[in-house]
Amino acid sequence: MSTTRDNSGKNPLKAAKIVPKEKSGDALTTSLRASLAIILIFSISLAVYSTLHTTIRPAFFGWTQLPDPAVYMARLNSDQSPTNISHLAFGIGGSTRTWETRRRYSDLWWRPNVTRGFVFLERKPDSKIPFAIPHRVSSDWRRFRRSAGSESAVRIARVVVDLFLVGLPNVRWFVMGDDDTVFFPDNLVAVLGRYDHRRMVYVGGNSESVEQDLMHAYGMAFGGGGFAISYPLAAQLVGKMDGCLNRYHYFYGSDQRVWACVGELGVELSRESGFHQIDIRGNPFGLLAAHPLAPLVSLHHLDYVEPLFPNRTQLDSVKALMKAHMLDPSRTLQQCFCYHRKNKWSISISWGYAVQIYPEKLTAKELQTPLLTFRTWRTWQDGPFTFNTRPMNSDHCRNPIVLYLDLSGEGLVNDTVTAYSKSVEETTRDCGKHYSRAVAVENVVVLAPKMDPREWNQGPRRQCCEIKGVRHGTMRIQIRKCRDSETVTI
Repeated sequence: MSTTRDNSGKNPLKAAKIVPKEKSGDALTTSLRASLAIILIFSISLAVYSTLHTTIRPAFFGWTQLPDPAVYMARLNSDQSPTNISHLAFGIGGSTRTWETRRRYSDLWWRPNVTRGFVFLERKPDSKIPFAIPHRVSSDWRRFRRSAGSESAVRIARVVVDLFLVGLPNVRWFVMGDDDTVFFPDNLVAVLGRYDHRRMVYVGGNSESVEQDLMHAYGMAFGGGGFAISYPLAAQLVGKMDGCLNRYHYFYGSDQRVWACVGELGVELSRESGFHQIDIRGNPFGLLAAHPLAPLVSLHHLDYVEPLFPNRTQLDSVKALMKAHMLDPSRTLQQCFCYHRKNKWSISISWGYAVQIYPEKLTAKELQTPLLTFRTWRTWQDGPFTFNTRPMNSDHCRNPIVLYLDLSGEGLVNDTVTAYSKSVEETTRDCGKHYSRAVAVENVVVLAPKMDPREWNQGPRRQCCEIKGVRHGTMRIQIRKCRDSETVTI
């Protein structure tokens, strides 16, 4: 014990000694000064907090209340015009870390002053980074519970909310995708135009690999392939998403969280086979050369598969496909078959991509089944997939001779001309005369009328083709609508 405390303990009356009047005033002044200092420090702290908080919750989320759904729905109901690109708002989940390398894909499909939407980032990007798509910072997403997946999964799940709250006018559909998703907007419009945007609708596609669907969900639209949410459904999600994020904290991906919340509203996925997650490894040729009878809407994971075209980079491959797509969006990757009766060849055309010449006769069912040129996403196995496949033949003489898109352009009146050539020299050794004749075809020229997107609304039918001749190593083919009773038969 100190001497002071000992002394005070011996004479407690000294501690209770009355303070003189003038000293009492000094104490009051000191107390007031201390209080003012505390208030000043608190005010400065509050200002600093507000500044930091503003960087997390940007000013553009400034609506004091949600728009009146009844008023907006009345406006939607009064507009009977067909859905067009102006009715879509894109919400792209991006990152400042990956945007510099992945923006090359979005630059291919984004159309300034035509497409609308934003890429949402976790923080403000460097001003030197170029953006074709306008960018915004995601709203406060760190406050939600999370026991699985990454922080970005929670943030990207809220993109639909952030996009809705921007308040873009005349929106019928909110379209979500990743920063490496390649959309084909005209075909997306054709697909969404078949649905009633005045109802709660959730449109997208599954993973190609069964193992991914088992791990996540069969009833879920995989986010990389993109999905679309109608305005009425988005309006409901805005008020419920935050609660869903906390309830489904154990889910892995952003798309899984959105799916769970959509399910709470009693809405099921409307599947469209043109959304492609590309949850495969290896060569995507077999999948793309036998595209289902549906508009090509999206491609994803392109950096995880081999280039679409041999001897080109992936970026140049997508550019070539996109160039053909701009000529005739609805026909892109659409498959048709025809036969060269004399030489007993089977021909399969994937418009804007590739032509296959089989030196034997195959049925239409065989031709429309994708060749197994790829593996599953996670385990790199031969399957299973969510569609049937057929193996490459162990006898190379029975495998197709493949010619890839080389040139594409306008034809005469509402027609297109696409030219295909071989990228790899085929060997004719020990394959017989039928194969040798097929290998001698160096180029294929395809003429086709431009496809009316309204055909997708009428129960689509695969179109037919005719071989017009083979001369000097060039085969000429005409694509046309099939006649009423026409069949593709050996």
